[in-house]
Amino acid sequence: MSASEHPLSQKEFDDIFSKVPRLTVEIIVKNKENSIYLTKRAIEPCKNQWHLPGGTVRFGEPMTEAVKRIAARELGIHVMDMKNKGYIEYPSHYENGLDSPVGIVFEVTSFSGSSRVNEEAKDGGWFKSIPSTMHADQDTFLLANGYLK
Repeated sequence: MSASEHPLSQKEFDDIFSKVPRLTVEIIVKNKENSIYLTKRAIEPCKNQWHLPGGTVRFGEPMTEAVKRIAARELGIHVMDMKNKGYIEYPSHYENGLDSPVGIVFEVTSFSGSSRVNEEAKDGGWFKSIPSTMHADQDTFLLANGYLK
């Protein structure tokens, strides 16, 4: 399966993840100034919110491979090394009738390329503090772990 193909139709995806938790990976990329790269969603869910790049782990896919796939697709970077930094639960999704994801957070410690956004984001940038329209569940993690203030 190529990186652009989806293993499920949107209906299958919605049917499955309306009944079970969804495993995702969230990607923290820092620069030399200790800013982190966030993207502003151009699509639902969470349209117009700043967030960590990330996405669903495919069936049978190792999480580290999911990080590499998603970082390449969403940011245009090639991840060479990463560290697991914990997890984020998403009660805002469940409470708003979306789904129930759990995100495993990885900090990219080595990569090549320059961060840029794809069609899923309308903007991207480096941040040292929480932007006003930050995804509510991710801001809690970033603040608690000292990534942003």
